[in-house]
Amino acid sequence: MAFGTLIAALPPVTYGAAPPPPDALVKELMTRDVVGASGKEINLLTVEYLAAGASLPHRHNAQVFVYVLEGAVRMQVAGAAPVTLGPGQTFYEGPDDIHTVSANASKTKVARFLVFIVKDKGAPASSPVSQAGQL
Repeated sequence: MAFGTLIAALPPVTYGAAPPPPDALVKELMTRDVVGASGKEINLLTVEYLAAGASLPHRHNAQVFVYVLEGAVRMQVAGAAPVTLGPGQTFYEGPDDIHTVSANASKTKVARFLVFIVKDKGAPASSPVSQAGQL
């Protein structure tokens, strides 16, 4: 899954216990080369955060455009104020940004958004970061 690292880390599973459900469901819709920009590609995907779902801090090393389809999401990059976005609203992350908050703003309803990523061809769509913001 191209955006799999967006899914929050799950706690360890104990023997005989069913694993907990993921916080996010990611669906890759398309990957295409960028015409006229050798070595670049575009990923288009949807992310659905379950009620109270979130992802761990991460970075994309890419340009990322988010369009909220349903529900409300909280977004923040390091050094910027957090925002809560609803349907039709957008969010941008630059290649050097660390995405510190990406979460469903609701504890009872799902939130869905469309993600458009322009990145180096073959590079991972997302990479986790430590608490200090290092890769």
